[in-house]
Amino acid sequence: MTWFGPARVACVQACPVVLDAEATVDKAIALLGEAADAGAKLIVFPECFVSVYPSGAWAAAAATWREGCDELWERLWASSVDVNGPLVDRLVTACAERSVHLAIGVNEREDERPGSLYNTLLIIGPEGVVSRHRKLVPTMHERVFHGLGGGRDLGVVDIAGIGRVGGLICWENRMPLARWALYKDGPQIWLAPTADDSDGWIATVRHIALESSAFVVSVPQFIPASAFPADFPLPLPDGVDVFGRGGACVVSPNGEVIAGPLYDTEGTVIVDCDLRDGLHAKRYFDVVGHYARADVFDIRTP
Repeated sequence: MTWFGPARVACVQACPVVLDAEATVDKAIALLGEAADAGAKLIVFPECFVSVYPSGAWAAAAATWREGCDELWERLWASSVDVNGPLVDRLVTACAERSVHLAIGVNEREDERPGSLYNTLLIIGPEGVVSRHRKLVPTMHERVFHGLGGGRDLGVVDIAGIGRVGGLICWENRMPLARWALYKDGPQIWLAPTADDSDGWIATVRHIALESSAFVVSVPQFIPASAFPADFPLPLPDGVDVFGRGGACVVSPNGEVIAGPLYDTEGTVIVDCDLRDGLHAKRYFDVVGHYARADVFDIRTP
């Protein structure tokens, strides 16, 4: 039976330990503990939190043959995640100890061979990984680092005491058919980890909340230039102090920003989501129900 009670959700806007997966997981576990102590049952981290998002401010240079590009690729690969590996096992153990679920963005290595990386959203619970979604289309410079997701992992998971949870990564949220694939499963809490700190992004997640009748949990990154190690393989642009100013927020099913946005600092935004609000919103607009009219639209791609 779908849960319609309250669900306490934490948006953890934090900076990874750049190119250090072990230390970043240490930090994630510590912050998970703090959110759990505050009563959160679903704890959400940003896109590619383990262990850095390839920002366009510096990552575009990796498309060249310049010195440092091979070293960057090797170090990014080394600081990425095997979903069936020890770093994820540590996160599972942390969830079990605290009886919580975690959604976290990672740079994911392929399971069976040393090859491509993927921009992946994991949902992890006390029993293990309950969802693994690879971003369908890496955006612009991201394609230098990440492969294309396959799409078979689009869906929603029903988590006892939390609700029906699903989501998309960053600009996937601007893809109507990707959203539709999740809408069909009736999400109550929509995850939107991102690196977008613009006003336009807030407009996007407010629209998705209205369209889906779900709570939208948006977790961008806060990454100051000071977070990069002195031996980072590529030069950072001059005069840039911050490579992602954040904007963590939660939007209700009626499109209202009910927590955040939090800018220019690390921090955690915690909010109680009354899932009955989503049920009430569907009385007015159910995107795959009484307002769908799939009978008059052909949504097949050419």
